[in-house]
Amino acid sequence: MQIQQIRNATFRMTYAGKLFLTDPVLSPRHAFESFVGISRNPLTDLPCTPQEVINSIEMVILSHLHPDHFDRAAQDILPKNTPIFCQPGDEKRLAKKGFHAVTVIEQSANWQGIKLIRTHGQHGTGIWAERMGDVSGYVFQAENEPTVYWAGDTIWCDAVRQVVADVQPDIIVTHSCGAKFPDSDPIIMDAEQTITVCRAAPKAVVVAIHMEALDHATVSRDDLRAFARRAGIANHQLLIPVDGEILSF
Repeated sequence: MQIQQIRNATFRMTYAGKLFLTDPVLSPRHAFESFVGISRNPLTDLPCTPQEVINSIEMVILSHLHPDHFDRAAQDILPKNTPIFCQPGDEKRLAKKGFHAVTVIEQSANWQGIKLIRTHGQHGTGIWAERMGDVSGYVFQAENEPTVYWAGDTIWCDAVRQVVADVQPDIIVTHSCGAKFPDSDPIIMDAEQTITVCRAAPKAVVVAIHMEALDHATVSRDDLRAFARRAGIANHQLLIPVDGEILSF
């Protein structure tokens, strides 16, 4: 299998012979508003053209519908008959945007020989978790493939801990930029929480994404590498791909 990091939470994954795309955000640099008044987002351009991002994909899977996970550019570029999998409650908004091949994953679904298991997350703490709303992650399982857990926009919490313990994934994809607002704690994993994932799953490879693309991020790739080095996490356990990089497993 392969994971190609595109930007932020957008990646292309080839798995069990199928190619799919996560949380597509296809806008150019500075196309939409700042989250914390520092800079318009996204902070970087795509590493390729939007058409190259969606080329040959067979399915899109969405963790949630925040604008940094499914933007207007992606909504305009993706063919309206693209198979899309989403969490409960998002299907009506997708239908209003014209997409008519949407499948809601309540708990699990099977697609083209791949089992998709929806997982829960916590998008922050306290009032911010309520404001940010429901978010999902997904476990991918298929014959002769590693088990992959894409945690999505979540902090380290009981729900994530339970998935790691019960599923024992081979690969864990985390959102690790420590995004926060002026009056919030991190709303997704920061460096310390990403290292907690590594320690909770010492046999897994952790792939840290959702980095250096948005102005409310507080942890850079270099920050995370330095934190991991001080924590004694091996380079082969924690991978931090740059935009456009392809990881093969």
